[in-house]
Amino acid sequence: MIAGGGSRARLGAPVLGLLLAVAGAQAASAQSCQEDFQKLSEKRNAQMLALNKIGKAAKGKMDPIAACPVARRLVVIETEMFAYLQKNKEWCNIPEQMVENFKQQRAKTQGFASQACSFAAKAKKMQEEQAAGVGPQAVKLPAGPL
Repeated sequence: MIAGGGSRARLGAPVLGLLLAVAGAQAASAQSCQEDFQKLSEKRNAQMLALNKIGKAAKGKMDPIAACPVARRLVVIETEMFAYLQKNKEWCNIPEQMVENFKQQRAKTQGFASQACSFAAKAKKMQEEQAAGVGPQAVKLPAGPL
């Protein structure tokens, strides 16, 4: 009976080692996922802060010329984050609802960036026309006696 118990102990050690290895791999993947997503989140937050700063500088009104490049960078970062979420959903145990919510947020950011850049293009065109003297000007009345 002791011999049988000893063989069980020898069989249990590799199984226990395998379970510990799997648990260690899961913990490592969770940490890796958290670190990766944290880096992406920090980049995203920096762009959000930059947009907020632009809004505050204009007393709540967003300057489209200044906001456009920042919003475009934000879209690039959110696209990268969305791709990461989709690719690593199972590996990182990311809930489907989180992926869907982020997809919707990214769409809103894309819409904002599109609007800001459209307004920025119009504003730049108007500035160029005014500088060239092509834009709307006041009508000059003839000078001298009538």
